[in-house]
Order: sequence, then structure tokens, then C-alpha cells
Amino acid sequence: MTPLRGTDRSKLMALVCLLLCCGFLATTLISYFSSRGVVRTAIIDTELPLTSDNVYSEIQRDLVRPVLISSMMSRDTFLRDWIIGGEGDIRQMTRYLKEVMSHYGAFTAFFVSDASKTYYHADGVLKRVAPEEPRDAWYFRVRQMKEPYEINVDPDLANRDKLTIFINYRVLDYQGQYIGATGVGLTVDAVVAIIQDYQRRFGRTIYFANSEGDIVLAGRSKEGGEQRRNIRDIPGLRDLADTILASKGGSFEYESADSHHFVNVRYIPELKWQLFVVKDDKLAVSNVQRALYFNLLVCACVTLLVLTLLYISFNRYNKALEEMAATDSLTGLANRHALELLLQQAMREATRQNSPLTAILFDIDHFKALNDSLGHLAGDRVLRHLGQLLQANLRTSDIACRWGGEEFLIVLKDTPMAVALRIAETLRLRVAEMPTAPKEAIHISAGVVAWQLGESITALLERADVQLYRAKAAGRNTVCSETTVTAS
Repeated sequence: MTPLRGTDRSKLMALVCLLLCCGFLATTLISYFSSRGVVRTAIIDTELPLTSDNVYSEIQRDLVRPVLISSMMSRDTFLRDWIIGGEGDIRQMTRYLKEVMSHYGAFTAFFVSDASKTYYHADGVLKRVAPEEPRDAWYFRVRQMKEPYEINVDPDLANRDKLTIFINYRVLDYQGQYIGATGVGLTVDAVVAIIQDYQRRFGRTIYFANSEGDIVLAGRSKEGGEQRRNIRDIPGLRDLADTILASKGGSFEYESADSHHFVNVRYIPELKWQLFVVKDDKLAVSNVQRALYFNLLVCACVTLLVLTLLYISFNRYNKALEEMAATDSLTGLANRHALELLLQQAMREATRQNSPLTAILFDIDHFKALNDSLGHLAGDRVLRHLGQLLQANLRTSDIACRWGGEEFLIVLKDTPMAVALRIAETLRLRVAEMPTAPKEAIHISAGVVAWQLGESITALLERADVQLYRAKAAGRNTVCSETTVTAS
């Protein structure tokens, strides 16, 4: 196997990074859009309709109740009999209106007689209505309408012109003839407080619009109320206004400048208004978006962790391969390929430093006979022990190499010939003492040469090989140099 080069390693890591990022991103985005779709569907099909139902139930209690009170007053036999009887004792009527206010908790209660045009209030006679008086237009409108009642917002003369929601109910005698108008009122501030309480509890924007699209009641929010007086004034909703008003209800969606909105519309027949319940898309999907960002962060961390582990693995893999490529597996010494690179570097250092460089080439005497007699495993043990011996007795700066088979080469840096000869002789003696197979003595023959400035590796090794053969010819177990022969 060949170690990965830097460019190949970078390309592989980039590819792994791309695959991880694409896989994580695709999975995360699919999960995000799927979850977002589920949330949107839940909002449209469940949340807003349920909120609308809940709000409608609250309305029936808080707003429709005054309508029912007014309806009850218009059919009250006492009230009708009192009118038909000629409106005799005014104290009876005021006491009746006070009882209505006290018993039902109304802000105000009133009755206007069509016969006398007298406006009766719980505190007594308030005024007489007249067609030419602008503030009395409501009464003459009620007198002419066909519907049994209307809901109207007007200042309340009896309460310092406080803005009040009036439920004006037509009163008919027993023959169905119009005889006056009665009803109760709620302050606008009280109703707005009710709507704001809805918004706080349900977490939605809530407002009411009439058949013309005018926002008649709303909490203090940007969707309705003081800033928007008609649904056509709401960006994005104006395009749906006619459809919504004609449909009398349903689920809709619209876009504003900064968000997407879901709206559920429900017609309230008791009030003749439409109830709008609006939810902001950003609030709805905020949890999903936070999950998206968290998942992306986790994916980034996992990708970084995988790349880090991959980088470490590649480095270890390359280092192991490089060691395998440069090291003899049996002896643990440098192999022939690594020796050439190390020897070139040593020659450059010797040239630069003008220092001596010597080489010892040796082999094991009669190694083939040892293999034949004791087996290759015994021969491998000898080679392994010899590698350990060299590593234990040489300097870290020296180079020891298994040149091939039973041949070894030692390169000694900054070492003159005389010292190299002593090292070779010491090595020959220690090899003879090395633990081997029973009754077998191991000997080596060695050739020692000094490197000459400018000499090639091939030339150096050829000279060392010549000296090794001289040692063999001299009877083995011998160290030879170009000037010296040392025998046992």
C-alpha cells in the first residue's frame, strides 16, 4: 500500500466533508420543512378554529349576554304594559331599569317611548329625542329598521359621553306595532379589555369587523384597533377582504412585509360581526426554527468531529505506511529504499560540515547452512536478535539498514576510519556472544570503507562490497578495510 499524498488526502477529506454536509443538510432541511408543514396544517385545521370556538364561547358570555338582556327587556310584559298604559308612574320605569342594571351588571339601561319620545334612564328622564338632533339619529334608524336589534357605538349622554357599545332593541306591542326602543350598554374600554384578555390567554391577535370590513372592536395591537380601522388597511389582507366578507368565515393566509399570517374568520350572528383570529407565522414556527438551528449546529459539530478523527486516522495510517515502507518488518531496521534516502542526506551533511563518513557492510557467515539445518524460523530469530543488537549499540545519529537477506549496512556519521574499524570489531565480537540456536555460534564478516568527497552511493557500496568479499576470502569472521584485515 502507498501512503496518501497531501493533495490526495486533502481531496479525500474535502469529499467526505461535502458528503457529510450534503447528507446532514438534506436530512435537516427535509425534517424542518416537514415539521413546518405539520405546524402550519395544525394551525390552520386545529389551532385557529379551536381558538375561534373558544373565543366565541367567551363572546357568548361577555358580549352576547347584553343582547339577550335587551331581548328580554323588549318582551317584558311590565315594560310593554307600562307603555300601553300611558307611561303613568315614571318611578316604576326608573326602578325597573335600575333593577336591570343591578341584576345583570349592565353599564347602562334605557328605554325610549315612541309615543312621547321620552328617553328614560335609571336616574330618571334623560331627554326627549328629536329627528333633527344628530345624537338621536340612532333612535330613528332603529325605528325604521326591519332587524330586531342593532349594536351601535356612541357616546353615552347619561355617563359623561363615555364611549359605549349599545344594544338597541325594538319593542313591539302585542299586535306587533312598534312602541319604542330599549337596551343596555357596555363601555368600549371594558370590551377592549375583554379582547385583550382573549389575546393574552390564547396568544393570538383578535378583532371584530362589520360587514363593510370596518374594525369595530380590537385590542391594542398593530393588527386592529387604533392603527387599522378597516381590514383593507392591513397589508396583505386587503387583497382577501372582499372574499372574506363575502364568505362569512373560513381559514385564510396572507403575507405582510415581515411575516406570514394565518387567519380564521367566523361570523357571529348575534353581533352581526365577523371574528378574526390571527396567528403570526414567525411565532408559530419559532420552535421549529430553533430546532433547525440546533440540528445544523449539531451537524456542524459532528462533521468537524468526523473530519478531525479522519485527519488523525489519515496521519496515523500514513505514518504507519511510511514506517512500513521505510522499515524492515523482521529486524526493525531501515530497509534498502530508506537507506538510500538517509545516506544521501548523510553525504550532504558530511560535505557541508567537512566531517568524515564511514560505512560498514557485513553479512552472517554460513547463514544459508543455518537455515537449512535449523529452519527458517531459527534464521529469522537470528536476524531479529541482530537488529536488536544494532539498535542497542549504535548512536541515534547512525544509520543501520538490512541491505538484503543476511546482509546489513551501517553508516557512521562524523566517524573516522580508525573508530569505524573498532566499532566493526566490537560488533563482530558481540554478534558471536548473541543468543542463538543451541550449539550454534554466529559470526559475521565485515568490510569497512570511508566515503570520499563527491563519491556516489553506488561507488561507496561497491568499495564496501569488495572489502566484504576480502573478509570472506580471508576465512570469514573477519573485518577488512582497504588497508587493514582483522581476523578472529
